[in-house]
Amino acid sequence: VVNEAVDLRDDEASVTLSSSPDEPFVGLAFKLEDGRYGQLTYLRVYQGTIKKGEFIYNQYSGKKVKVGRLVRMHADDMVDINEAHAGDIVALFGIDCRSGDTFTDGSVDLSMTSMFVPDPVIQYTIKTDSKAAQNLSKALQRFSKEDPTFRVWADPETGDTIVAGMGELHLDVYIERMRREYNVPVET
Repeated sequence: VVNEAVDLRDDEASVTLSSSPDEPFVGLAFKLEDGRYGQLTYLRVYQGTIKKGEFIYNQYSGKKVKVGRLVRMHADDMVDINEAHAGDIVALFGIDCRSGDTFTDGSVDLSMTSMFVPDPVIQYTIKTDSKAAQNLSKALQRFSKEDPTFRVWADPETGDTIVAGMGELHLDVYIERMRREYNVPVET
């Protein structure tokens, strides 16, 4: 499998990444999880090395963040590690990002080609009482950050909140999570 990124300085020319640990670091955040210690970001290292205590750059937001805790996951067990190399899948704590964001060491201006996300096939209008509106907002923000196939917007004519996804079951799961995890009485 060839790992490709896009060079943002060269009008989005394709660049083939090397799996060498000596090359500049390039990694992709592919999964987010809200755990007991905050957001847990799963990251695949495509090139170079990532070390605990170093700074990495989010190519999407332009933010520089410090790698505070670096872990290797074994089911539910976390094993703290000091560094990871190309080909490793690790998890980071306290990194504010979206699923699909590219991270580098700052010496290269690359972005991994994004995965294809199909258009939603079904949408619901959702409503809640005004007391739960803030919790609804938190839930919608979290879910849309975690899942690129889950989309949220406000209808410009009616002001209704619209959620869209890959199917009825997909949306029903999120509606149930809003009720259970955020105590939001949602009507669809």
